[in-house]
Amino acid sequence: MGHSVLSVFSPVNDPRTLLPDPLSNFPAELKTALTIRMVEQRLLKLFSEGKLFGTVHTCIGQEFVGVSVSRCLNDRDTIFSNHRGHGHFLSYRRDILALIGEIMGKSCGVCGGRGGSQHTQIDGFYSNGIQGGIAPVAAGQAFAHKLKGSTGGGGGIAVVYIGDGTLGQGALYESLNIASKWDLPVLFVNENNLFAQSTSQTQTLAGDINARAEAFGIKAWHSDTWDWPKLLDNMRACIDEIRRTGRPAWHRVDTFRLMAHSKGDDNRPQEYVQPFFDRDPVNVLMKRYEADPRWKAMETEIAAEIEAAVAAADAAPWGDVRMDEHKPGSAHEYHWQHRTFEKEKGVAAVRKGLEHGLECHPNLVLIGEDIESPYGGAFKATMGLSTRWPERVRNTPISEHAISGIGNGLALCGMIPVVEIMFGDFMTLCADQWINHAAKFRFMFNDKVRVPLIIRTPMGGKRGYAATHSQSIEKHFVGLPDTQVLCLNHRYSPTLLYKDLFASIDRPTLVIENKILYGQNVNPDPPPGFDLIFTNERFPTARLKPDTNEHGAGAGTDITIVALGGVAVDAEEAVIRLFNDEDLVCDLFMPTRLYPFDIGVLEPSLRQSRRLLIVEEGQGFVSMSSEIIAQACERLGHLGLSARRVTATPNPIPAARPLEQLCLPGANHIVTKALEVMREHANVQR
Repeated sequence: MGHSVLSVFSPVNDPRTLLPDPLSNFPAELKTALTIRMVEQRLLKLFSEGKLFGTVHTCIGQEFVGVSVSRCLNDRDTIFSNHRGHGHFLSYRRDILALIGEIMGKSCGVCGGRGGSQHTQIDGFYSNGIQGGIAPVAAGQAFAHKLKGSTGGGGGIAVVYIGDGTLGQGALYESLNIASKWDLPVLFVNENNLFAQSTSQTQTLAGDINARAEAFGIKAWHSDTWDWPKLLDNMRACIDEIRRTGRPAWHRVDTFRLMAHSKGDDNRPQEYVQPFFDRDPVNVLMKRYEADPRWKAMETEIAAEIEAAVAAADAAPWGDVRMDEHKPGSAHEYHWQHRTFEKEKGVAAVRKGLEHGLECHPNLVLIGEDIESPYGGAFKATMGLSTRWPERVRNTPISEHAISGIGNGLALCGMIPVVEIMFGDFMTLCADQWINHAAKFRFMFNDKVRVPLIIRTPMGGKRGYAATHSQSIEKHFVGLPDTQVLCLNHRYSPTLLYKDLFASIDRPTLVIENKILYGQNVNPDPPPGFDLIFTNERFPTARLKPDTNEHGAGAGTDITIVALGGVAVDAEEAVIRLFNDEDLVCDLFMPTRLYPFDIGVLEPSLRQSRRLLIVEEGQGFVSMSSEIIAQACERLGHLGLSARRVTATPNPIPAARPLEQLCLPGANHIVTKALEVMREHANVQR
């Protein structure tokens, strides 16, 4: 293995590795590289002393990659780094205390100790430890630069660092495709160090590395860290070309990680690694100039800085995990009011909300598959919008991971991205960006960023689209701190929901639009004899009840029902039937915010009824209904509650309408289950 792999790198005795004699001054780039080397060596020692937590991924041997990039950047540029990002960070901002303090978990760290080794943020620099997932985020940052008109003439670009292990990730290729088609000013820096953790690329990599980028029409550059002066020149030329053309570029930099992937997990034979130690540029320079007093003075200065940073970090208090966040609870007082909205088709109301957002918010961008006119989206919710705003309403490839990641990058750069996922079933392809990126950025970057990302998608069945296009899978995306999940229903105006959301968005938000509602009238008059009221929240809960009490005070309620999303239409039909046929007073709640959900909105009603029925179209196991029932039992279980739920049957959804009706909740199912709850509660009381 050794000779065939080594042959792709530059010769061991490349004369450009050495500085000319007599040595007049050490370049600033060399001091930065030496600083990175010495900081990381000290970090490994701190780990052995028990002062660090988790893991430490060092870039010892790769220092000149980050050095070559950062020297070419300005304050309008943005960088996205990875799990091996210490060198990238110190090249960008030479703040030794901020880095060491962060890795030690201390309040003096760049992210207050929340992020640790893999998650740092300062100014335009970000890092995350998810392989591949950072590529579309960087592409999104480049898109933001382009939309803001900053490309050309030395404007902003985005940079993303990836290892050769990331070459196996599909998100990377989705990002390369979009970056090329959209002419995004983004630089993909491939640190090619031959190993993905412990596995040699001879086992995992097929074909040529640079040919991957070239296949997308992206110019590919090739340098190495052993000839570091040439690397500096090549990187400068590469970045200058991105600024001049506004086009993406790929730069493969051959290098070698001298130390273990993480701490001490290195299974590479010493006889394989040793030649790279011998030819490492920092080692060669240290040996060459070890007797030079200026070199010794530089080493002494750096060492003193590092020890001072270690001492300061060691003395600093631990970071704080508290976030400035509203947490719904029993102390929240809900006020109810009557409201009226314009009656219109659901799809028209959604379109009107998006149109208003584009008109009122110049930083709002709408991207998704087939959303441009004349098609206007699979359900026509974006019809006509691209005609008025061609730069801000964009068709994308079928690349759900990439477009949600691009949304994250746009959000980090101050835009309001609205990402349409054609069917909610495909949200599984966005899970990494939602769970490991959007939901984490604000916290792990110590509240220094906001992620106003909006993902909107239709869910639900009853249209004959079968198992992979009819699911309600919102339960997989609720429960992540600092996110919210909203759900349209026929009682609250989608237009107003989107207006309020665009005006107040401060966190990743998933909006679920039920497919059945697109073709139905929303905001209809309440049925005769029923009272319809709403909480005074930004995203209110609607409440429908027979008009036997003053504005739903709760007296006389037989059963409290909660219906989520499109199934609220069926729940209303069931409530009317139960009242007319069974003389049962049902108190129906239809929330527009699924997460965070507060049982307090139901509490007055539940104290009267002591019976709870939840209706949702998704699977019941570990679901929203599970959460609502759990909250009810925790807070009001002493009242002897009876709780049931109506959910989809535990099988994939069939296409044929009669079979689909057997699987998904309808009015008949709700009536049957409500009567069952009434009987069981009566038996328990006896």
